[in-house]
Amino acid sequence: MNIAELFARGGIAMWPLLFLSILALGSVIERIWFWSKILTREREVAGRVVEAARRDWTAAEDIAQRSTRLPMGRFLCAALALPNPEPEVFQLALETAANEELTAMRRGEKILETVIALSPLLGLLGTVLGLINSLGSLEFSDLGGEGTGETALGIGSALITTATGLVIAIASMVFYRLFQGFVLGQAKVFRQSGSELELLYRQAWTATNGDPRSYAAPPPPSPEERKKAREAAAKIEEEQRPTPPPVF
Repeated sequence: MNIAELFARGGIAMWPLLFLSILALGSVIERIWFWSKILTREREVAGRVVEAARRDWTAAEDIAQRSTRLPMGRFLCAALALPNPEPEVFQLALETAANEELTAMRRGEKILETVIALSPLLGLLGTVLGLINSLGSLEFSDLGGEGTGETALGIGSALITTATGLVIAIASMVFYRLFQGFVLGQAKVFRQSGSELELLYRQAWTATNGDPRSYAAPPPPSPEERKKAREAAAKIEEEQRPTPPPVF
């Protein structure tokens, strides 16, 4: 049995199921295209912006502005573009931008939810209508005769819509859960990078008395300074080491 025959035997309920399958397929393709463009680059953008913010806030803002085609770039740029905001305003800008971007990432979920809910019900409705049609044409005198075989064949055809609805709902559920996992992963990246950037901003705000863009990170220690620091740490560790008890 080919697809055309299967569709014809399924009855009228196959038409709305076809519409729902096309709707779900379009949403899945659009979401796959969306996630394929950002999943491999979000952490890279966040790392570059946070690393630049440790040295120069203007450079961090430039990197975020050049990455506004990505959700992470727009998220970080929303706070970095503000002119010397207070730490509380900086935090609020990050939270607002994160909510907007995560909401945009969930686009298409309502369509998949609708398909998941309606497909089994439409399939069941098609089966019930098919059963009514098959059993309605069966007379009591036809029991055990040729009419019984035709009725059984009609019942088998009526179950096609139930199977089709379940297949559509299961496939949609798989992609729905997959996309939800992507959103949760991005929310974790947003929270981590936003917290790091906010902490750096508060430190710069305190160090510069409200002018973080004038903040200059201290130069890295020289090899001599690192050597002295290691020697001092070794000396402290040696002093704190417990003295063994005397042996008589």
